[in-house]
Amino acid sequence: MKLQNQTALVTGAGRGIGQGCALELARAGADLVINDRPESPDLAATADAIRALGRNCIEIEADIFGRGGCEDLINRAVGQAGPIGILVSNPAFGRRCEFLDYDPDVFDHVIQGTLVSGFHMSQLVARHMVQEGIRGKIVFISSVQALMPYRRSVAYNAGKAGLNHMARTIAVELTAHRINVNVIEPGWIDTPGEHIAFSEEEIEREGQKLPLGRLGQPEDIGKAAAFLCSGDADYITGEILRVDGGFWFKDC
Repeated sequence: MKLQNQTALVTGAGRGIGQGCALELARAGADLVINDRPESPDLAATADAIRALGRNCIEIEADIFGRGGCEDLINRAVGQAGPIGILVSNPAFGRRCEFLDYDPDVFDHVIQGTLVSGFHMSQLVARHMVQEGIRGKIVFISSVQALMPYRRSVAYNAGKAGLNHMARTIAVELTAHRINVNVIEPGWIDTPGEHIAFSEEEIEREGQKLPLGRLGQPEDIGKAAAFLCSGDADYITGEILRVDGGFWFKDC
């Protein structure tokens, strides 16, 4: 229970990686504030699963793709849960399309959700931590696509690359306040979105080709987040932790 007496805020926690992170933080002893988009069909189930683990959980719907929604989320989270010592920033939005056909408005929306909202959330939470004198932990969820230029993903690739560099810059600036800032780069993770983009046969076949023989699970990323948010990682900041089951070198 290395996160006992801690309160963590996890965005995009309705399903997939965000849900996996929230559940693993709860298993490590943290109480949770979880967020997903307005009218999320998934947030309540995540909250119930956290409470079933014996942890307190507050669920807050908010659109954090804009500054106003982020401010609303932080104000409500602190008002209902008290001081926040951990942030797992997991907002993201992606659309696959050939570069020559990519809609400029969709590009802007992907960058807003993948990069800009991470800036807003981390700045607001960091200001709160500094004001409260909290030596907190901030973890950004990025992707191996920050360095791997996958075709048909120009906006997502660019957003995650920017996120990595932004996180390291934030880490440099927050060392004076003893706030640790790190990044997790998931590989191919078995989330609901993948089952929309790919058939079950493709997922099964391609998973077996990976070095560790399977797609990652959301809890794989959650366990890494729980480590980086714990006291065991007090001497780690500005790092990018790849959690991909060898996806990075699968073609070697």
